[in-house]
Amino acid sequence: MNVLITGASRGIGLEMVNYSIEQNWRVFACCRHPQQADRLLSVAKLANGRVSVHVVDMEELATIQALAYELRNEAIDILVNNAGIYGSENNKFGNVDVASWINTFQVNSIAPLKVAEALIEQVRMGERKIIACMTSKMGSMADNGYGNSYIYRSSKAALNAVVKSMSIDLRNDGIKCIALHPGWVKTDMGGPNAEITARESVTHLFNIMLSLGQEDSGRFIDIDGSDIPW
Repeated sequence: MNVLITGASRGIGLEMVNYSIEQNWRVFACCRHPQQADRLLSVAKLANGRVSVHVVDMEELATIQALAYELRNEAIDILVNNAGIYGSENNKFGNVDVASWINTFQVNSIAPLKVAEALIEQVRMGERKIIACMTSKMGSMADNGYGNSYIYRSSKAALNAVVKSMSIDLRNDGIKCIALHPGWVKTDMGGPNAEITARESVTHLFNIMLSLGQEDSGRFIDIDGSDIPW
């Protein structure tokens, strides 16, 4: 099976690469600066050719198109839009960093759609035909009980809308599009007080992805497999 993962140089993305290697899958690992991704490069070096590292900068759409050309003859079974940022800490009412908001939308909401568009033929060639986008419960309107975090919340809510529309537009191709909440994970973004490790999160996420049916396309799915209200 062939898996493409963006944001693969650290955190959940890097753990997805490790997990995929253990399953003997082929991995296209994408990150912004491969030359600085020491941990990913070390993993790839020991993977006996099963991992290739590719440049994808979610702020530079030309790199996404270049990736699509580079992989033009490769089938992709699972495309994981994992790359994302939190944005500025200045995201409370009356003090929202607009420049950071725009940048976060580019990375979290726009780029995942452009990745899917650029690689759609490769996904069509795959057997699993899955496009999974890493979102967050913070993108849920119904689950928002605390306010604030305007930048991150709105960018993930927009990503959820993108996933829902893709699930409808790609239905006739048999492509399953889902929004996945990875849980509160002990990563650089999640912090040391988070609830689960990256390995625990990734194991649950792949179990969900590998059990998907066409009827699951368009769902907003929690780490335990349940639905998150929009």
